[in-house]
Amino acid sequence: MFKKVLLLCCLVAATTSISAQNNDWANLKRYAQANAELMEQPNNGRRVVFMGNSITEGWVRTHPQFFTENGFVGRGISGQTSYQFLVRFREDVVNLNPAVVVINYGTNDIAENTGPYNEDYTVNNVMSMVEIAQANGIKVILASTLPAAAFPWRKSITDAPEKIVPLNARIKQYAKDHKIPYVDYYSKMLADDKRSLKKEYSNDGVHPTLEGYLVMEQLVLKAIKKILK
Repeated sequence: MFKKVLLLCCLVAATTSISAQNNDWANLKRYAQANAELMEQPNNGRRVVFMGNSITEGWVRTHPQFFTENGFVGRGISGQTSYQFLVRFREDVVNLNPAVVVINYGTNDIAENTGPYNEDYTVNNVMSMVEIAQANGIKVILASTLPAAAFPWRKSITDAPEKIVPLNARIKQYAKDHKIPYVDYYSKMLADDKRSLKKEYSNDGVHPTLEGYLVMEQLVLKAIKKILK
């Protein structure tokens, strides 16, 4: 009987271990190979990593030249929240030894992709990423959350604009207080209704088109060049 119980316990432990290994919540495997390859390449001390969600991932896909021509590194993962950014921040940012990290956050937190939205928690996650970067000699650029009147995949969220505005205000003030460059995509891409992303910049109200990314590029390039001058 004891042997049967012991065998059962071992099977349960093994199954739990395998399940945990397969549950890569922060998707650390997404860029593992690319990171390993990048760390083998020469680093001229001007590497810039863009950390974010599908907006960042789509940026690389929609306008790859912006990244390849400037030596920028995209580390966006679709659907992720700032909680997941924080978990993978060392692997996808710190270990790459960049000079600068651009942190894009917020959309999926407000869309509640990993749980109920809590503004304090999101702000704290951003602050933690900033502190980790600075502790490792990496300069930070914080970017605003883009306008969005609604989320096509989360129709239950009906007050996205009312959450985006105060989140942006808090991060902007935090950036000012700590002398961190802040890139305001929001103001440049806000529609006349003061709630949504301009139609000419998006097909779904959340993710930018090439025209939208071009606006973002002009803004963030100014901040990057100022840091790396």
